[in-house]
Amino acid sequence: MKILYAIQGTGNGHVSRARDIIPILQKKGDLDILISGIQADVDLPYPIKYRFKGLSFIFGKKGGIDLVATYQKANLKQLFKEINSLPVEEYDLVISDFEPVSSWACKKKHQACIGLSHQSAVINKLSPKPKKSDLVGKAVLKNYAPVSASYGFHFEKYDQQIFTPVIRQQIREAKPQNHKHYTVYLPAYSDEKIIKTLSICNGVEWEVFSKHSKKSYRVKNIQIKPISNDAFIESFINCAGILSGAGFETPAEALFLKKKLLVIPMKGQYEQQCNAAALKKMGVPVIKSLKKKHLPIIQEWLNTNQKIKVDFPNETEQIIDNLIKTHASKSLDKIANLGDGIPTLKKLKAKSFGKILTQLAE
Repeated sequence: MKILYAIQGTGNGHVSRARDIIPILQKKGDLDILISGIQADVDLPYPIKYRFKGLSFIFGKKGGIDLVATYQKANLKQLFKEINSLPVEEYDLVISDFEPVSSWACKKKHQACIGLSHQSAVINKLSPKPKKSDLVGKAVLKNYAPVSASYGFHFEKYDQQIFTPVIRQQIREAKPQNHKHYTVYLPAYSDEKIIKTLSICNGVEWEVFSKHSKKSYRVKNIQIKPISNDAFIESFINCAGILSGAGFETPAEALFLKKKLLVIPMKGQYEQQCNAAALKKMGVPVIKSLKKKHLPIIQEWLNTNQKIKVDFPNETEQIIDNLIKTHASKSLDKIANLGDGIPTLKKLKAKSFGKILTQLAE
């Protein structure tokens, strides 16, 4: 059986999850890997057959997406070329972790594409949503990487096809300790903004993993470090708590390790707003931004002994076995609006394009 596993390379969560899924898929058949996107900091230690630019976004430094940089780096003509060039018809099974090139190639060629992602769970009607509706955000989650069937991961099993998070074996086997420091991962904020706010918290040691710095340096009680998978995991396992964006993998692994957790969802990012809503229901504190007015909440969190019980069993191989049994070698005779969405992308104006790309972070 020939399998194509397509991974979204924008953000680190998809790549981190793939590290555990790939060895399982390799046991099930002849596996090829596709990755698209330009913003991941975590390496994937497996041979990549297809490496595409895809449709990516650029992190800003004020809590959101840099739309100007994102638009400048986007190349829709190249995206269509990548979609048309991908031979999805050669595979018995195509699995997409919110990856657009493979999804649209399958849709265009009437090929089944199975979604295996966090986004598949987020858009489920039974998953928690923020109070403020976001029609554009919902539309992007549904149409950015269209699939014919979905298997989703979320913080809880909100529906039949939703499963608890894939926790990396490196984290499952870890022996967490408390070395009293706090680990920070806020890629949408500049180092200067993080230092300005967190340095006010006297007596607290912060280890900040920065997307904007290539070298380590120290300012007051804050250690800035470039992103490295091994260094981050070491800090993560031994910290007293995690301050991060409202992505999926980092909060999930923090809860698994029974670490204190505080999240700041990215501005204008619907998926993270949904994650924040789910985490808040579980008892995780959420703040809107890294501003001084939120320091009392940060200080209260530092002073509390947060304990949130979760049950994240290791069932990844069982999920994949079920996926393969159900979908391998099956193609679609008809998918609603097959191919219709691709030409309409060409008509996007810069303003609409920027608004849509705001939603694409994890």
